[in-house]
Amino acid sequence: MTEFKNTEREVHLFRLRLSVAGIFVLALFGILLSRFFWLQVVRHETYHGQAEDNRISVAPIVPNRGLILDRNGVVLARNFSAYTLEITPSKINEPLDKVIEGLSTLVEIQPKDRKRFRRLLEEAKNFESVPIRTRLTDEEVARFTAQRYRFPGVEIQARLFRQYPLGDTASHVIGYIGRISRKDADRIAESEDAANYVGTDYIGKEGLEKKYEKMLHGTTGYEEVEVTAGGRAIRSLSRTPAVPGNNLILSIDIELQKIIEEAFGDRRGALVAIEPSTGDILAYVSKPTYDPNVFVDGIDQQTWEELNTSIDRPLLNRPLIGSYPPGSTYKPFMALAALETGKRTPSNTISDPGYFWFGSHKFRDDKVDGHGVVDMYKSIVVSCNTYYYNLANDLGVDTIHDFMKPFGFGQLTGIDLDNERTGLLPSTAWKRAAYKKPEQKKWYAGETISIGIGQGYNAFTPLQMAHAIANLANNGVVMKPHLVKTIEDSVTKERTLTVPKESYRINLKQENIDFVKRAMVGVTKEGTSSRAFAKTEYTSAGKTGTAQAIGIRKNEKYDAKKLAEHHRDHSLYSAFAPADNPRIAIAVIVENAGFGAAAAAPITRIAMDYYLLGKRPEPKEAPADKVATPNAAQAAAPNKQKRTPAPTIVETAADRHEH
Repeated sequence: MTEFKNTEREVHLFRLRLSVAGIFVLALFGILLSRFFWLQVVRHETYHGQAEDNRISVAPIVPNRGLILDRNGVVLARNFSAYTLEITPSKINEPLDKVIEGLSTLVEIQPKDRKRFRRLLEEAKNFESVPIRTRLTDEEVARFTAQRYRFPGVEIQARLFRQYPLGDTASHVIGYIGRISRKDADRIAESEDAANYVGTDYIGKEGLEKKYEKMLHGTTGYEEVEVTAGGRAIRSLSRTPAVPGNNLILSIDIELQKIIEEAFGDRRGALVAIEPSTGDILAYVSKPTYDPNVFVDGIDQQTWEELNTSIDRPLLNRPLIGSYPPGSTYKPFMALAALETGKRTPSNTISDPGYFWFGSHKFRDDKVDGHGVVDMYKSIVVSCNTYYYNLANDLGVDTIHDFMKPFGFGQLTGIDLDNERTGLLPSTAWKRAAYKKPEQKKWYAGETISIGIGQGYNAFTPLQMAHAIANLANNGVVMKPHLVKTIEDSVTKERTLTVPKESYRINLKQENIDFVKRAMVGVTKEGTSSRAFAKTEYTSAGKTGTAQAIGIRKNEKYDAKKLAEHHRDHSLYSAFAPADNPRIAIAVIVENAGFGAAAAAPITRIAMDYYLLGKRPEPKEAPADKVATPNAAQAAAPNKQKRTPAPTIVETAADRHEH
């Protein structure tokens, strides 16, 4: 049977299929057109902004950090530019270790670089670049640049680095900067300066670098750059330049600082020199010192352990944090208290048999047979303990506390450094608050006796001792001690004083001040420091002191040779000069060095000779056959010492010699 083709039906089916396909195509075009309308009309502003953001990159311009200079313009902290090799972990396409190994064939990467990189990587966010090598040479930069295509996520960046050209000189003053840690970043993010730290990698960590961080940092600038889809910069569209940080002009005389640090040698201790009329700190010495440059790029583990485990504690800021009994340097203030309260007159005398009985306890003088008849002048010149045992008993601890407080003993001075310690100026109220047991809260009259010679509970920082002697030298006019004298605007060069006026005045009678000053001049002319200040071309006023590092038993005789070096007495000296118009006041402590006249006073003489006369100490050559002292040996290998460090705050009995 023959089938006839139904042409009409086939045409109908074809037209139907064509219509369905057409409708489907039109529907697709409708969807495309609606999507196009949505993107180009409805969401135009949003996507236009995103496109512009992709096209334009906003890069922060990190400002130059302000300089730190001494009072004479010597640069103590400066900046220099160098190249760093940095890895952004989120952008690399190979295992990190493999990338580092590949880089090490082009650029020298030492084990310490790898350790530092790992430590920084733990603190950094994944999208941040982390330096694997800093301060690349031109040759290293050229080698990497030629092979850059092999290392996506690795870049060479030009960075500003901080440098301390004088190394460890005045390191406890200047401090140092370091890379911003996660803790730092969290703190910055919560502060008002968060936007100003975009792009900043370093921040002040210690000293003035930390205290004046905002001043030194400056204002971050911004640059808008047109980039390709691959992120390559094409051209700069606009630029807001960064404003450099302000410069700090210190009150420190860095040459004086150097001379004093050299005078200490390998000995531990502290010295603060102040200009009484202004509060300018002329020298701020804490020995031993450390090199702040090792902290800038991240200190290696071995150096960090050596600094932290050294028995000499080089990281301890002794003038600010260390607390010591003032010893006999306290006696001029005790004498002034006696005159001001009317408890003594200059002519009142005692007969000194070489001891003072209080109850059943015998408080001894340094001179076994006593000093005979002693008036106030002689008590200061020969440093008679028995005189001040009597005086302390008559004054009482609270009267002593109230008189000493305005001079700055046991008080924060307000110096422009963080973490200042208060020290301890004892009183009955202090003891009630400090102890829990009722029998401990009570102040016993016998405890007052040792207070009079600067022992007992007394514990002050070297900064407080220097502040107090400066206030005495300045006739009771108190100036706030400070390390930064002026702040210099980096743009206008205008300078602003940090301490423009006095803080307050201590109500004292000038005749009483003059008497105490004359007695302190007597110390340098005929008393305990006369040898150290023989044949000076100026007249100075001073007071020696010796303070216990540890207590001794009641009837035991002190013998330095039988004690470990860190357990021997501290050597102290407080002084000012010229006596009639003081330009410099000094407090110095040499740890475990014995009598004040033997160690502390000679260092003071060296400092005053340079500052007042411009005289430098003559270099001394040690004999070839001289054996190194224990202290020098310790300095050579501090991390190998196994002795117990001396305490920074001591509470001792006062029945030992005081000179």
